[in-house]
Amino acid sequence: MRKYSDTIKQVLQGIAIGGGIALALSSGYFWTRLFLKVMQDRGYIKREIDSIKLARAVKRLEKSRLIILHENEGKFIVELTEKGKRKLKEIEYDDLTIQKPSQWDRKWRVVIFDIPENRETRARDALREKLREWNFYRLQKSVYVCPWPCENEILFLCAFFNIAPFVNILTTDHIYNDISLRKYFHLL
Repeated sequence: MRKYSDTIKQVLQGIAIGGGIALALSSGYFWTRLFLKVMQDRGYIKREIDSIKLARAVKRLEKSRLIILHENEGKFIVELTEKGKRKLKEIEYDDLTIQKPSQWDRKWRVVIFDIPENRETRARDALREKLREWNFYRLQKSVYVCPWPCENEILFLCAFFNIAPFVNILTTDHIYNDISLRKYFHLL
């Protein structure tokens, strides 16, 4: 997948959260500054972005057909295209991480999946790869364990690959003979 700058990621995420941005029409530079201000005021952009970088990012997104810019009743509308929505999901997938809390809640999260052969093997392989990337412990071929809360991230993966019916997440206080798990996660 093509890598995008933080500015482009923030613009895509901001437009997605805002459901499209409408601005009063004026000169190109003015609308860029106004767009930036609206995005920051609404909390869609967290850090400072140079307005020139923003203008370049918007132009690049429009050229790539990830966003559409159009006029409607005297307002300038910025919206994500279907291609932009898919690209945003890919970016979110790449940036997805499991946050490790400062203290373990003494619960194990067990991810179990049985994705049928007639489904894309790409989804199965990508799920396994992401679980490995997150350092899940492989208990069995399609059973992975993690001590950190990860339900939302797993649900995102299930939705992303359309495999929710084939994946289950268990939360348990006890796994028999979990010494190897505790060693693996440095929880002894």
